[in-house]
Amino acid sequence: MHVHVVAPTEERPYRTLITSGMSELPMTVPEGHDISPYAELMLSLPADWPLTEVAGFGDETGWPLRILKQVARLPHEYGTWIGEWHSVPNGDPAQPYATGTPFAGVVVAPMLRVPPEARTIDVGGGIRIALLALIPLHPEEIAVKVERGTDALIEVLDRGRITELLDPRRPSYA
Repeated sequence: MHVHVVAPTEERPYRTLITSGMSELPMTVPEGHDISPYAELMLSLPADWPLTEVAGFGDETGWPLRILKQVARLPHEYGTWIGEWHSVPNGDPAQPYATGTPFAGVVVAPMLRVPPEARTIDVGGGIRIALLALIPLHPEEIAVKVERGTDALIEVLDRGRITELLDPRRPSYA
């Protein structure tokens, strides 16, 4: 599993992290779900996020890299699948990913900062790779999803205008 870093541009003034390797194997998607068994994950960081080529998974700024790799491995390690609006807490009970961050879980969501046609990659042979975003969540937002369901969480995210671009200082909107 690799994480590629796309540098900021004038058009996209933030860093984009994208997994590579998750789609090498199909996920185990149950019958009746009309989603691709192939996926990769992404999230975006502010351009000034202190991320270097040697950023470690254990340091306080490396947690977005760690989370991308953990969630990307999850379907293959457990013989399952992930798709839009699945949530993955950081433990039970959910704990912050690092000192100084309030985020303790993620929700898998459609990418919101790109046109719909940029959300999949057709690689030929009928194989389509879904590009899914990870959105870090506060513990209260995770609780909304668990207690009230996906629609309630979507309302919370919409209220805060939350996208895959991580704002490390954003408040909880739950």
